[in-house]
Amino acid sequence: IAPGHRDFIKNMITGTSQADCAILIIAAGTGEFEAGISKDGQTREHALLAYTLGVKQLIVAINKMDTAKWAEARYQEIIKETSNFIKKVGYNPKTVAFVPISGFNGDNMLQASTNCPWYKGWEKETKAGKTTGKTLLEAIDSIEPPKRPTDKPLRLPLQDVYKIGGIGTVPVGRIETGVLKPGMVVTFAPSNVTTEVKSVEMHHEQLAEGVPDDNVGFNVKNVSVKDIRRGNVAGDTKNDPPQGAASFDAQVIVLNHPGQVGAGYAPVLDCHTAHIACKFAEIREKIDRRTGKAVEEAPKFIKSGDSAIVKMVPSKPMCVEAFTDYPPLGRFAVRDMRQTVAVGVI
Repeated sequence: IAPGHRDFIKNMITGTSQADCAILIIAAGTGEFEAGISKDGQTREHALLAYTLGVKQLIVAINKMDTAKWAEARYQEIIKETSNFIKKVGYNPKTVAFVPISGFNGDNMLQASTNCPWYKGWEKETKAGKTTGKTLLEAIDSIEPPKRPTDKPLRLPLQDVYKIGGIGTVPVGRIETGVLKPGMVVTFAPSNVTTEVKSVEMHHEQLAEGVPDDNVGFNVKNVSVKDIRRGNVAGDTKNDPPQGAASFDAQVIVLNHPGQVGAGYAPVLDCHTAHIACKFAEIREKIDRRTGKAVEEAPKFIKSGDSAIVKMVPSKPMCVEAFTDYPPLGRFAVRDMRQTVAVGVI
């Protein structure tokens, strides 16, 4: 089974919710491309998730061009279809680099290929102007590093908590906003555990401070491994510390659900590193996805393609934030029946 398989979407969400850029790999083989972007294809699901989870930069690699005999007509057909499709998802195709590749043979990966004399290279528009290149590597090098929110209060969702002999309890996770320094007093939500940070390290080196995007481990005083867990969020006790929410409102987009979704529906939510069962307590209003305007008050049900404001009640308190304040803690995926049935923004 390939990593793009439906069974592994959960891993894909965990990774995607922390990415700055996504590379959408599209298979050029006859029938393969069509299957991927069909109504319930994986390509479509992956692109929608990437966009909704806040990944604003995209690279599209058209793979297996060797099986399509490097036919320019096939490439153009795929580009046209894919542009339309990513536009519907929310991306502007003009800002996206499209690269024809053969991963198996290495064409256009690191060096420009001689198999496609018709291919003049990719170009994309950025804030700085136009960028061009030939290879996938150049497209990756042209990703713009986003601004890092160091000035916001600390938010650090835990990916894991380790017990290390002679050191003690070491939570590990990626700093989303703010800074983490030794000596700081941190609070873990929703566990409500408060403790002092003894040291911060990344890749086995001590840090004077960790900043957004650093994957850090930090040693905490007098906290047992049982007190905190994956999905908890660490914050600065003195500066807007995170809190567990017993309920919250979110805008939810239903991607693919075979039936109707009504009040009482209780799937699993994946938000930052938390993975918690959550009930749709009340569907407040159905909204038009493009304008954001309400089209129906208190609908009984919502179905695939619908967008709605929903009151969510997690089975136990979970740490979430408004998307506008802390984007990584304000977006989530709704999973049920082994697939992503909806995505949401708080």
